[in-house]
Amino acid sequence: MAESPGTLPSVIIPIHNAPAALEACLDSVLRTVPREAEVLLLDDASDDPEIRPLIMRFLSQGGSGWKSEKQAVNLGFVGTVNRGMRMTRGDVVLLNSDTIVTTGWLEGLQRCLESSTDIATATPWSNNGEIVSLPQFCVNNPLPSNPDRVAGVLAAMGVPSYPELPTAVGFCMAISRRAINQTGLFDEQLFGLGYGEENDFSRRAIEAGLRNVLCDDVYVAHLGGCSFLPRGLSPDEQSMRRLLSKHPDYLKHIEAFIAEDPLAPKRLALLDALQEAGLSIS
Repeated sequence: MAESPGTLPSVIIPIHNAPAALEACLDSVLRTVPREAEVLLLDDASDDPEIRPLIMRFLSQGGSGWKSEKQAVNLGFVGTVNRGMRMTRGDVVLLNSDTIVTTGWLEGLQRCLESSTDIATATPWSNNGEIVSLPQFCVNNPLPSNPDRVAGVLAAMGVPSYPELPTAVGFCMAISRRAINQTGLFDEQLFGLGYGEENDFSRRAIEAGLRNVLCDDVYVAHLGGCSFLPRGLSPDEQSMRRLLSKHPDYLKHIEAFIAEDPLAPKRLALLDALQEAGLSIS
């Protein structure tokens, strides 16, 4: 693993079963994250017997900052990541266990969070990231055959501009500690096991005068719906009702962003650069 100076965000990975996706995720984290970084593997009472040996294997290979805890009681996604944020002191990245991270991803998110004191959250590009999806906007695109090559082309495109987003996307969500201090943790009481909590946090951050941005020089691949899928969790009408109970104008902001599609020029430029490099992610 590479070495990197400075204080990197702590990486919080909530885990519940899905060993194959978890192994791919942890392998990518081990390969790309500097040894001094803090990586918290929070097992939310997994009952798959493959999970614990898998976690222990990666703990033995990781740096001194790699730590793991298994929760005796299932807290759900929101409770688990809140626990992780309480266990850390600085900036954090909430990373789903069905992601594949790429070279320089954590340093890129660190640069983004540190670029301005009013940035609350940073989300990278992804194949499956809703409003930050490539190549098609708001589509679950296939996993690219080589995410690192995609990330390399993206990183070589010049100085990032960190355009504003109406909300972070939870598959890989970097959060500044100042935002946590100003807005509090995720709302466990309302959002329970998951879905909608990152949108609520993002809107609360905006209300506090902070911004959510795209980290437009970082790419993280996302399989989607693996780590908590065995428990039957998925976005539904109830999730949206809970979110709208706190933020009645949420859909208005999202629909306006989708209609305007302000990221289109960046997305098209990146697709052109990928084509020139001989890469296809469609």
